[in-house]
Amino acid sequence: MARATSALIVLTVVTLAPVVGAQAPSPAKPAPAAQGQPPAKPAAPPPQETYTYRPEGRRDPFLNLIGTGTDAKITSRRGEGPGGMTVAEITVRGVMQSRGSLVAMIQGPDNKTYIVHQGDKLLDGTIKSITPQGLIVAQEVNDPLSLIKQREVRKLLRSLEDAKE
Repeated sequence: MARATSALIVLTVVTLAPVVGAQAPSPAKPAPAAQGQPPAKPAAPPPQETYTYRPEGRRDPFLNLIGTGTDAKITSRRGEGPGGMTVAEITVRGVMQSRGSLVAMIQGPDNKTYIVHQGDKLLDGTIKSITPQGLIVAQEVNDPLSLIKQREVRKLLRSLEDAKE
């Protein structure tokens, strides 16, 4: 048994020993350009494959599910003009008579003035009526614990609010 082990060791040593006289292959060097000729251009690398996802009815697994998409209209609930303002954000700047009915001038948080009529909608309510003193708005209560789902809010002219104080 000792003889088989020593023969195996010798065989292993022989196969691991480098061959005498053999040279390691050298990296390919470009041939020097002849005088007067432009140097050879290196070969362009092969084009890379681009990955395209084919959903075939499935959602894209690489999109964020929290809703930070690029469509701003979906995430924004507010509209333009008085329809995008809450009752708390508006102030009554004036009341005018137009064609036999009263209309109100309101100012929003953007410091622009808007004309509203009875029945116009705000973000959280509807203008119930317009009086010479101001607006009466039916505001929707957004509290799940409240038994009252709608309340009346009086928005008076700015000058009448100042007189009360």
